Amino acid sequence: MSSTQENQQEAPVTPVLTAKQAKRANASSIGMFIATAVTLGLVLFVVLLNPTHTAETYTRDVDVATIASQAEDAAGYLPAAAELPDGWTSNYARWTGTASDGVAFWEVGYLTPEREFIQVTQTNNSNPTWLSQRLDDAVPSGQRVIDGVTWDLLDSTSGDVFLTTEQDGFTLILNGTADLTQFDVLGSALLAKLN
Repeated sequence: MSSTQENQQEAPVTPVLTAKQAKRANASSIGMFIATAVTLGLVLFVVLLNPTHTAETYTRDVDVATIASQAEDAAGYLPAAAELPDGWTSNYARWTGTASDGVAFWEVGYLTPEREFIQVTQTNNSNPTWLSQRLDDAVPSGQRVIDGVTWDLLDSTSGDVFLTTEQDGFTLILNGTADLTQFDVLGSALLAKLN
């Protein structure tokens, strides 16, 4: 081969595009950017139309005393509805009729002013199996006295604290994540209702 032929083979061929061809070549990438911008704009519009999701938006405060009076006929006693200081709320109160374990019980969920949870369970028909299940196999860690009544203090692997006592024919269980001083406030209010 001659040197001119080698130079022709080695020299890169650069395509020459006309202005119309260059415009068509760039059209698909420009269209993609426009479609992406429109999609993001629509998504942002929908997101901005939704209300913010904060704990205060969904604060639920049920009337425990009313629900307790409605459950009285089924329970055979007036379930305890604690009168608590300002800042406490209740997000549910329910009567659970006799299940397969044969124990019917009253259950209320409270939120402390610090937004910590404590659940109250009350029954007049406790048995050891039911109590063990309700206590989540928690282990005893001591005792706590609230208004002269001794409560058993238990800790569970789930991180919940449990307080349980027998009072006036009822088994009371408090469990949750709150500070023990908040358990004292709730326990005192429950004992006042039972006495």
